[in-house]
Amino acid sequence: MDIHRVLIKPTITEKSTLLQESGKYTFQVAMKANKVEVKQAVEQSFNVTVLDVNTTKLKGKQKRYGARLSKQPDVKKAVVTLKPGDRIDLVEGV
Repeated sequence: MDIHRVLIKPTITEKSTLLQESGKYTFQVAMKANKVEVKQAVEQSFNVTVLDVNTTKLKGKQKRYGARLSKQPDVKKAVVTLKPGDRIDLVEGV
């Protein structure tokens, strides 16, 4: 898989910002991406050293729009642990 298509976007939530203090960053990644591809994409994109990658697949929720049911898309999430001393600036301009 192309390295530029692996990382979709960073996940910025209250829990993920607390994890950043311990050197862990969360990203939404492509469904077909594996841990090795996620590690390579983060290392090449942000010039950091990745120690560990944990991935999980989240099922999309069922939503009701009147009488119709529709399903939100499934998402794959990766939590990346960096070498101590490395950081990624996800929110710029702050």
